[in-house]
Amino acid sequence: MKQLKLLALIIIPLGIIIAAMPADKVKHSRLTPDELLQEAGAGVQFISPDVVADMLVRKDPSLKLIDVRTPEEFESFSLPGAINVPLSNLLSDEYSDQLNQDAYMNVFYSNGSVYANQAWMITRQLGYENNFVLEGGLNYWFGNILSPATPSQTSPDEEFARYDFRKSAAAALGGGGVVSTDAAAPAPKAVKPPVTAKAKKKPSGGC
Repeated sequence: MKQLKLLALIIIPLGIIIAAMPADKVKHSRLTPDELLQEAGAGVQFISPDVVADMLVRKDPSLKLIDVRTPEEFESFSLPGAINVPLSNLLSDEYSDQLNQDAYMNVFYSNGSVYANQAWMITRQLGYENNFVLEGGLNYWFGNILSPATPSQTSPDEEFARYDFRKSAAAALGGGGVVSTDAAAPAPKAVKPPVTAKAKKKPSGGC
């Protein structure tokens, strides 16, 4: 049942996206709907928030964050260095050079994952590379990266390593915790080392 719901969340927006795309854009698309559905179902588009947090702390220049929410939401809160490309304007020629490139790792984000995932599907359908989605969106970011829950005493070592990393990253990114002059703790195992959050107001909403 859970898998069917996931597929519905992918298939319905996918159909709307393909139907709404201008004819000249569809003509140059490189993936069939089946191929796009297969990729989306496999979750190849998602980037772990821990990876993004580590890249931000380390000021990795290869990361480019793209906020697909409305300009009003972007003004209220945005991740550091992010640019605002509202989902409704994604097909504008104004943004094509930023979305279709091979110099940066573009990471779309919204409050949840829905709108960011739709942005990824649009750009993937057009054959653009190096575009990804922040898994869980800002809601997960606030609840887990900037406000990590303390693991129970019986938790495995990996959980404590992840907690230490998130607590250190939260301090560096202005999300709470004890601010330290030490470098951020290394990212937990299986999180590859991938800029600093300007917190104004916690976002609300689920898309």
